Amino acid sequence: MWSKCCMLVLFLHIITEVPGANGARILGMFPLNGKSHFAMFEVVMKSLADRGHRVDVLSTFPLKKPYPNYTDLSIGEWVPVIVNNMNYDLVLEISGSSEKAFIELTGNDVCDNLKLPPLQKLINNPPDDPPYDLVIVELFYANCYLAFGRHLNVPVVGLTSSPLLPYTNEPIGNPLNTAYVPEIEDGSVSHMKFWQRLKNTIVTWMKILQSRYFTESQDEAVRKYFHLDMPGIRQLERELALLLVNSHYSVNGIRPMTPAVVEVGGLHVKNDSTELPKELKKWLDESEKGCIYVSFGSMVTIESFPEKTLLEIYTAFKKIAPIRVLMKVANAKSLPPGLPSNVLTSNWVPQVQVLRHMNIKAFVTHGGLMGVQEAVTYGVPLIGVPLFRDQPVNIKNCADKGAAIMLDHTDLTADKIVASVNAVAHDPSYKQNMMMLSERFLDRPMNARETTIYWIEYILKHGGDALRSPAVKLTWWQVTLLDVYGSVLAALFVLFYTAKLILSAICRRFLYRNRTTPPTKKRN
Repeated sequence: MWSKCCMLVLFLHIITEVPGANGARILGMFPLNGKSHFAMFEVVMKSLADRGHRVDVLSTFPLKKPYPNYTDLSIGEWVPVIVNNMNYDLVLEISGSSEKAFIELTGNDVCDNLKLPPLQKLINNPPDDPPYDLVIVELFYANCYLAFGRHLNVPVVGLTSSPLLPYTNEPIGNPLNTAYVPEIEDGSVSHMKFWQRLKNTIVTWMKILQSRYFTESQDEAVRKYFHLDMPGIRQLERELALLLVNSHYSVNGIRPMTPAVVEVGGLHVKNDSTELPKELKKWLDESEKGCIYVSFGSMVTIESFPEKTLLEIYTAFKKIAPIRVLMKVANAKSLPPGLPSNVLTSNWVPQVQVLRHMNIKAFVTHGGLMGVQEAVTYGVPLIGVPLFRDQPVNIKNCADKGAAIMLDHTDLTADKIVASVNAVAHDPSYKQNMMMLSERFLDRPMNARETTIYWIEYILKHGGDALRSPAVKLTWWQVTLLDVYGSVLAALFVLFYTAKLILSAICRRFLYRNRTTPPTKKRN
């Protein structure tokens, strides 16, 4: 009898201590069709599912295999796929496009997807068996999806696959200081001179004002697809309970952050025991003089680069032999003839496993943040050929630390490529600097995934107000203390003005007495 009681107590202890035994139901909203963005979000949702939470994930990237506690709510059939589908001409168009065009594409157009059947079902007939306890939303430019938190009456956690965007500071009550938080390509996370700080201030506030102005139309989408009483997105942004940001101060620089903003850079990097395919492993193992890995991410196709540029790349790769080159190419048949014999192409590369290989000397990349973080994790120096948006800054942050070289994609010559490869492959300082950066990047109380789960569960336990800054209830002029400074200046003005009046009155009285008092006669 006593042994049965002990077993019962032990069983009750186990089921109450198992992570997620009292799991929540969580809705993940990731409608933007960016594969590199979703790589981070998928890891978060799977990690929550591993904890025993029941997750429903709306995205354009349904899982290929079932996963316990993970349910896909796919909108892939309604949204075009852009994996390996962005050519060089489109890159030039995007890099030269206005902020308005980019926000329309990644924000306002995505809000139009609220009319799709899976989303309409969530809005009009949300599940109640059980109901949702939390909503997780990508915070990029489609902030209309924040309305699901208010609609379902649950806290909202934001995820962003980029560093903190300028416009997100004010609604979450986060301090913004353009003196040392750069948003310009020629800025520095360590120090900016006067003209850089001036330019950075102007550019940062331009981006903030443009983001606010060009997303105002989302208010109409929110009220159209939810209900007329739903507040606008500016108010919905202020209701965020937590924002998890894909950055880390070792790479992206030190900046002030409230407790509601948590850096989880490198979250997507899976440090598992997955092995390379046998043929690829054999080829890398035999690359005794080293190997350069080349990839421009999951969207941009290198074979669509101008033929002149590709021939310069061919010439460079031929000159660096016997160093080998592994190049990700979506469609190798589209490449011009003449590929050097030391180059191996593949339409799919297990990037993390390749970067972990001891013979990899450098990573030639467009500078996507995910790839940069993977290279930093495994200490691989970078040769960056940034194309648009945040890519130049990502490469520059590493170049400033002596761990990368940056090239211009519009002026990519064989000599420049060869010089960069020789520098990175033969100058040990690049590897040493990247290893030091890697050590700082990985040295944390908890790894990025554990940190993410901890803070999401913190919101589940303590509610949406637990980390919210009091600044979200203040206007911009109250946060910047303009009312206080104005009051102090007004008080000083009144004080000095009153003192002036008193002194003037005293002086006038003294002069008046001197004029009316008759002079005294001198005695003989």
